[in-house]
Amino acid sequence: MIWVIVPALNEAENLQVLVPRIVKTLESMGEGGRVLVVDDGSTDDTGEVVAELASTWPGIELETLRHNQGKAAALQRGFGRALEGGAEVVVMMDADGQDDPDELPKLVARLEAGADLVTGARLMRQDRFVKRNTSKIYNRVTGVLSGAPGRDFNSGYKVMTADVARDVTPMMYGEMHRYLTVIAHDLGYQVVEEAVQHHPRMSGESKYGLARFWRGFSDLVTVRFLLSYENRPSHLFGGVGAFLFFLGVVVLGYLTVDKITGEPIGDRPLLMAGVLLTLVGLQLALFGLLAELIVHARNRDRATRT
Repeated sequence: MIWVIVPALNEAENLQVLVPRIVKTLESMGEGGRVLVVDDGSTDDTGEVVAELASTWPGIELETLRHNQGKAAALQRGFGRALEGGAEVVVMMDADGQDDPDELPKLVARLEAGADLVTGARLMRQDRFVKRNTSKIYNRVTGVLSGAPGRDFNSGYKVMTADVARDVTPMMYGEMHRYLTVIAHDLGYQVVEEAVQHHPRMSGESKYGLARFWRGFSDLVTVRFLLSYENRPSHLFGGVGAFLFFLGVVVLGYLTVDKITGEPIGDRPLLMAGVLLTLVGLQLALFGLLAELIVHARNRDRATRT
């Protein structure tokens, strides 16, 4: 069964057109499917519109968040409900009408061919100049830093297996929905892209500004850290701490030799630097060990529960 998750914030006018199109696409595919609209605290008639559509078209459901929690939280709620409902394939699609439901069979076909997650790559984007070009920079940097294959990581049009949806759901907070491809790739899943047609927004205004560009890079660092060092934090903090401590010891050793040979060192900035490097290095190393204790306690608690 295919579940299509559509997070929506004040998209009532667009949903009136988009949701019936999704339902018709699912029917044409001959698949049992559901369309779940997650109302992310909308202040317009989004909830009423979806409820009216649900009374007319089969397979439409509504999940309402009491206040705006962000796209990641809406997707997390939607993924959870889809998995509880027995979803075999989970689709995420934006509510602004820029993603084309007619492209869904093509994405699902790639999934059936062996992929675990398929991203609908918007290679010919119908967005403003600034948004297009900042997105290009973002995608290139994400590819370099993450090592994941792809040209459009931030596309909101993705198709994935239930296993992928289940494994990425715990990391769906903040702005992490942008890095589902990176997360799935690091978890060992096969991720691919399929070029899709991208349309101009049907109506309304975009909910995102330039601020998300900078938040995106911050979140990328977070994702990279969590995936690389979640279970071995001392490898990062201990390694950096050991290097700084060694550098500080070398500096202090050099100054000690100078002191023995009669050179004054009390007013030399290098003395302050050597002491600072030694103390910071020691603190980072101890912080890494403390983090390892926390990870060990967490893993032991999980093992006990299972």
